[in-house]
Amino acid sequence: MGEKGKSVWEFILLGVSCSRPLQLFLFALVSSCYVAILLGNLLIVVTVWADSRLLQFPMFFFLANLSFIDMALGSVASPKMASDLLTQDKTISYGGCMAEIFFLHFLGGSEMFLLTLMAYDRYMAICNPLRYLASMSHQHCLRLVGACWAGGLIHSSTQLMLVVWLPFCGPNELDNFYCDVPQVVKLACTDTYIIELLVVANSGLLSLFCFLILLSSYGIILATLWGHFREGGGKALSTCGSHLTVVSLIFVPCVFIYFRPFSTSPSDKMVSVFYIVVTPALNPIIYTLRNREVKEAIWRLRKRCPFSWWTEKLSMRVEQQ
Repeated sequence: MGEKGKSVWEFILLGVSCSRPLQLFLFALVSSCYVAILLGNLLIVVTVWADSRLLQFPMFFFLANLSFIDMALGSVASPKMASDLLTQDKTISYGGCMAEIFFLHFLGGSEMFLLTLMAYDRYMAICNPLRYLASMSHQHCLRLVGACWAGGLIHSSTQLMLVVWLPFCGPNELDNFYCDVPQVVKLACTDTYIIELLVVANSGLLSLFCFLILLSSYGIILATLWGHFREGGGKALSTCGSHLTVVSLIFVPCVFIYFRPFSTSPSDKMVSVFYIVVTPALNPIIYTLRNREVKEAIWRLRKRCPFSWWTEKLSMRVEQQ
């Protein structure tokens, strides 16, 4: 951290400090969403990997990986966020702060690349069906998912390198619920204009670029499906609609936060909570729990599971969605 940085060994996460009832409400929201993140995404991962029929389709293989990322992403900041809201012990060590930045961007970047891959998968399945099975073999899918994780690692390492060398000598208050690059950079005891430009280039432009690629891909898909809607394209159209919903929930907050790090507003904190806590909880419902194949696989898993009473409750909740 350098000589100046030795005076700051921890940061204070301000979060919401003006209203105790609001803190308790957010604690209940974060806690319930975190439970939903774990249960919903774990159910999808177990269902896909336990059902050989689903694993034959690249789409479900990618969805299982997306659910795993959502579980990990929700676990990076949500538990401490809930604890801070309840106990009001809002300090985080310098090392813990850097670890949060690394894993949030590692998992978030991997998720962006995976969603882009899923758009490519849908494009190949709908627009090039004759080449789909040959081009999306299981081994090729494994390599593509590995590339997504590698891309997330490169993105996260670059983000961390922008922050870790900065000197911090006070103040040490972060106006957020968790550590993130835009707020941490503003606390540095040096001119950060170039760093903030690099943040825009790294996170902001990456989010915007991937989002535009996704919109273009789904635009081509929807244009292809429109002419075949009455010929059985309704199911594929519904699937693409669900994908677009999740893509919007993930990419719009990222573009909102990282494309303009030079300015901050009170809404940034709420957008951050939505991206870290709410979106991973909604993804299982939007993406898969309304999918007939997944419902049938959950029903088959319930019959095989010795703890049938537990899986029966989960399947009943799925049927109600």
